[in-house]
Amino acid sequence: MGYLFKAAVTAVIFTSSTVAAQAATCGNTSSGFNAWKAAFASEAQRAGVGQRGIQALASSQYASKTIAADRNQKSFKYSLDKFMKVRGAPTIVSQGRKRKAKNASFFEALERQYGVPAGVIIAIHGMETGFGRFMGDSRIVSAITTLAYDCRRSAFFVPHAIGALKLVDKGAIDSSTKGAKHGELGHTQFLPGNALKYGIDANRDGRVNFYTEADALASTANFLRQKGWKPGAGFQEGQTNFKIIKQWNAAGVYQKAIAIMGAEIDG
Repeated sequence: MGYLFKAAVTAVIFTSSTVAAQAATCGNTSSGFNAWKAAFASEAQRAGVGQRGIQALASSQYASKTIAADRNQKSFKYSLDKFMKVRGAPTIVSQGRKRKAKNASFFEALERQYGVPAGVIIAIHGMETGFGRFMGDSRIVSAITTLAYDCRRSAFFVPHAIGALKLVDKGAIDSSTKGAKHGELGHTQFLPGNALKYGIDANRDGRVNFYTEADALASTANFLRQKGWKPGAGFQEGQTNFKIIKQWNAAGVYQKAIAIMGAEIDG
């Protein structure tokens, strides 16, 4: 989409959102998405989103594949054994042990700073993207704004849509940056609002880049610590830190898998 066309669309959004007094109204089909964007632009501005973020919103498109994926999350309904098999738990554990041994000083530093054992971070990394081999093929801004518009979980995704637009303002992503179907980004698939809040510049290059492994893993450790992870406490089901894994993913089968794989990686 050309810059002049983007600017024109942005102008329409500004005009529409200024005229319209109502808040952005969710919908269940693509037909209301453009009207929603017009109203949401005003909300985004009030939340502190700048010009680049508003332009990214203007150029976003309704993500039909995201809606299809959101309606069809079958793997979280599997038994634990099947979930572990489908997600390749033995491979994650095997490769995870090698990765921990190869980068021992890095993971030791993470645990000293955040209190989260290497096995948990490595298990999340392996589960989410196969250790960075596939980080998604959906445009993040389009995916997350589509979910914010969709009535099913609009309230949950609106803050993450705002977060994505602010990440655009900061230059961390742009309208073409790709991630998972639900707008998650980088090595460990951060939702944008969490990326904005918990991101760490671990390699100290002056920017938080979730497509850089060090930044993504440190940010994941920081997220868990800030959510209440207790250094030195257990993380198996029934132990103190198990409930913190829920903050990363709400599916019980996912939480159990991470706890089991994390312990096996740490051995």
